[in-house]
Amino acid sequence: MNGQPLLDIRRISKAFGGVQALRDVSLSIAPGEVHALCGENGAGKSTLINIVSGSVLPDDGDVLLNGTPLPSGDVRAAEAAGIAVIHQESTAFLHLDAEDNIFVGREPRRGLGLLLDHAGMRSQTRGLLERLGEHFDQRTPLAELTVAQRQMVGIARALSQSCRLLIMDEPTASLSAREIEVLFRIVRQLRSEGISILYVSHRLEEVFELSDRVSVLRDGRWVDSRPTRELTRQTLIQKMVGREVGDLFTNKSSSPPVGDVLLDVRKLTRAGVFQDVSFSVRSGEIVGLAGLIGAGRSEVAQAIFGIDPYDSGDVAIAGNPLARGSARAALRAGVALVPEDRQHLGLILPMAVGVNLSMVVLSSLTHSGLISRQRETDLVERLIRQMSIKTADAGASTQTLSGGNQQKVMLGKWLAPKPRVLLLDEPTRGVDVGAKAEVHGLIRQLASQGMATLLISSDLPELLMMSDRIVVMRSGSISGELSRAEATQERVLEMALPRG
Repeated sequence: MNGQPLLDIRRISKAFGGVQALRDVSLSIAPGEVHALCGENGAGKSTLINIVSGSVLPDDGDVLLNGTPLPSGDVRAAEAAGIAVIHQESTAFLHLDAEDNIFVGREPRRGLGLLLDHAGMRSQTRGLLERLGEHFDQRTPLAELTVAQRQMVGIARALSQSCRLLIMDEPTASLSAREIEVLFRIVRQLRSEGISILYVSHRLEEVFELSDRVSVLRDGRWVDSRPTRELTRQTLIQKMVGREVGDLFTNKSSSPPVGDVLLDVRKLTRAGVFQDVSFSVRSGEIVGLAGLIGAGRSEVAQAIFGIDPYDSGDVAIAGNPLARGSARAALRAGVALVPEDRQHLGLILPMAVGVNLSMVVLSSLTHSGLISRQRETDLVERLIRQMSIKTADAGASTQTLSGGNQQKVMLGKWLAPKPRVLLLDEPTRGVDVGAKAEVHGLIRQLASQGMATLLISSDLPELLMMSDRIVVMRSGSISGELSRAEATQERVLEMALPRG
């Protein structure tokens, strides 16, 4: 890159609660450049764009625009400097029309500042939408517009602020093929006008079609920045993954013998969420469920367990049909779900460790309407030992435990009813290396005892190391299945990434 960069990110670091989201990241964006930012889930992309836009304060490092440092953690300063963000999830006010959304918070005024200049807002909005080639009633509430039209309103707002850097976060995630073509035209138009674009997308076809340069983040670190023409899809995936083909199973233990099918899912469908999902898990088998965020993995697990409804399809446990929409029926059939969000869905943090561990099986500890405290104590002490939970005692508040020990409490809670089928959703997210190893050991031990385990994880090395088979989801559907011998990070990612 020749000349002074428009955006210069220098040695940015950021941690959240002990988890290092970014470490010493530096990269730059040239004026009038479409710069793609790539990386797996959890690579640090969202944290970086939030720091650039001023919504997150970095722990260390600087962001410069045209050589001038931007105030850290100041959204208004970033906007005033010409940085705008089009988020994957719309931040628009859906009850307001295009005019109000474009000028909200900085409405032009007339009459000594006492009155809003509605005529000026209307005229400017018309001009901005015409510049983008959009023709719809600008007085229509955004709730009645398409997702693509709402995005155009967001881009119009950015242009109204003399935007110099437009950050687009997964902008095509909810667009049709025709709408994507329109968006691509706009991106190219803005580039021709000298506006820089930071384009964040999992869709590698878009990266190669639109971008001038690509930067890759992996595990919160900068990996590489280079012209797009110097990359192929395979080399880009290798940079995102971080390993060469063939060295991913060196630490994997041999598979335990597997038995009969315990979990059988057939053509499970929930309109707009997932469709025609079929797979099975046998006794003693660990099946990984891979896919990008939003692919429908968690929703399938919640449907199996009866938390969420589904429209059609069947679930059977050991050959017996499982009633839909009933977590109680799932528990009685021997199914347990360890949810992704332990703080809000998995545990009641202010309550004691012992209470959390025993709450699922209280009915089995009850006689004549009274809980047997001795039986509860025996159960809790056994689970604390089995899970190696580090706590002062069973009466300690769960929120005083480390993240890893909280995770083990949640696992213990769902192992208390002695399930045959275990659904694990991100079981090691946010835990340290030592706790992760302990959880992995426990999962393998349970498999060796005949547990059928469905393992959902965004951590590809974890899936590859733990799974006997990997089922991959893409956009709500099963895109393929890989045996242990076939599975590599590249092949899983190829199946998981959207096509076109």
